[in-house]
Amino acid sequence: MNRVSKMRAQLRAANVDAFLLCSAESRQYASGYQLSEGVAILADAGCRYFTDSRYIEAAEQNITGFGVQQIDREHTLASLLADAIRSFGVKTLGYEDGVLTASQLQKFKEQLPAELVPAQAAISAPRKSKEPCEIELLKKAQEITDRAFADLLNVIQAGMTEKELQAELIYRLYKFGGEGLSFDPIVVSGANTSMPHGVAGDKPLAFGEFVTMDFGCKFGGYCSDMTRTVALGFISDEMHKVYDTVLSAQEAGIAAAKAGVCGKEVDGAARRIIEDAGYGAYFGHAFGHSLGLEIHESPNCSPASEDPMPLGAVCSAEPGIYLPGKFGVRIEDVIVFRDGGCEDITRSPKKLLIV
Repeated sequence: MNRVSKMRAQLRAANVDAFLLCSAESRQYASGYQLSEGVAILADAGCRYFTDSRYIEAAEQNITGFGVQQIDREHTLASLLADAIRSFGVKTLGYEDGVLTASQLQKFKEQLPAELVPAQAAISAPRKSKEPCEIELLKKAQEITDRAFADLLNVIQAGMTEKELQAELIYRLYKFGGEGLSFDPIVVSGANTSMPHGVAGDKPLAFGEFVTMDFGCKFGGYCSDMTRTVALGFISDEMHKVYDTVLSAQEAGIAAAKAGVCGKEVDGAARRIIEDAGYGAYFGHAFGHSLGLEIHESPNCSPASEDPMPLGAVCSAEPGIYLPGKFGVRIEDVIVFRDGGCEDITRSPKKLLIV
């Protein structure tokens, strides 16, 4: 079953006649081509893709399965969409309620001859289980991320600032083949590592401290995501204990991960290790989130995740312990849910590195 067929099956699940695809990720998934600007409509009766003069040639050359039409002054997006809606016999149009702003939605309601119905979950559903070609792109993105980290270890030193280290990291993600950033990298040190999503600043790196780096790149539109916590020079016994606890928790969660297991079971396997060590109050986020064309997708491995993880789901594995005002540790890999287990596609070492 190709992707258009998978999405058409979701039309019936959402009880709509067509999907309005506005996000770059949904358009890429359905059409197979990465284009930064455009809108598409997908119905049982046909599919059309609309973009402007800046992208029309690329769209015509690379997009198959969709009728490609150019937006211009005489052919506005609203008029082209309305024509497609009438041609395809669409009465109810599912839209991405997690994407459209209130203003955009109001304009579509005024301009289009169809009832607009929120359908984010149905539109995103086929992306929960990755195809082999998607996993290969995720692996390539992760390979670039691993290379960037390995090279970065050669330049980390006391005295450089968090911002300087962040700049060195971003440079390497592009140097080794990244086509964009999955998100703004998190680079923090010392007491700042107790903030899971801290922001790099002018603080110098210092001996006896942890440095946490959470980063990823895009390749072919697909994201990587990795966190490593390293130490400078030396660390205390408490820091070593916390690091070892987080690593054991991650390994327990990875060992529990397999297709058909609920996300909360994977999260629970890791969380028990942290709780038993006395740090349960300091692990506030979930074990992991799905990723693919977006850095945060679903399903997730959290205490609230009741649904079984599907075969081919891709999820981060990132437990952490954060002691306010002192330090924090997070270790993150990316895993693919398989029958009977999972595949860890992250290759960077996880044994504590003291640089």
